[in-house]
Amino acid sequence: MIYEPAEDSYLLEKEVKVRANGKRVLDVGTGSGIQARAALDSGAKEVLAVDVNPESVEHCKKKEINAIQSYLFSNISSGKFDLIIFNPPYLPYDSLEDRVSALATSGGKKGDEIIVRFLKDVGDYLSEDGIILLVVSSLTPLGEIGNVLKEKNFVKKVIASEKVFMEELWVWKIRKDYKLQPDM
Repeated sequence: MIYEPAEDSYLLEKEVKVRANGKRVLDVGTGSGIQARAALDSGAKEVLAVDVNPESVEHCKKKEINAIQSYLFSNISSGKFDLIIFNPPYLPYDSLEDRVSALATSGGKKGDEIIVRFLKDVGDYLSEDGIILLVVSSLTPLGEIGNVLKEKNFVKKVIASEKVFMEELWVWKIRKDYKLQPDM
């Protein structure tokens, strides 16, 4: 099953379109490839789309998007990126949801586990002045996410939001906080 674009996808897509021009872009958890396509159409100089789902990877390749199978950064070996995009599974696990659908929506037992893992590793792939665009939901617990942002010297800013059904969606712009970097 390929995650089809929904409200979160379209909210993120608007931000990708204004930030991808001239950038080297990594689209993590690409799903249908909507963000990778938005980056390409907005003048990105290079785009790599990754997804754990081989069906998503093949779908993107058919759309002429450079895509590889990877769980987060497990198969990324091509250096640093100026813009890293991630619309993660961010909802808490729901035992009533079928297993296939849960792969695209559940971020773990509490909902934050995949985001936390992403944030712990993303700095290794982010260029010096690079930014991360991350979708987060009001249903996602934010405590551990905040701890990891602080631990990794990242700062975030909400750059887009939308209320849908029983949640609010946010797009966070995340970058390294140079004020917190130790002096060289």
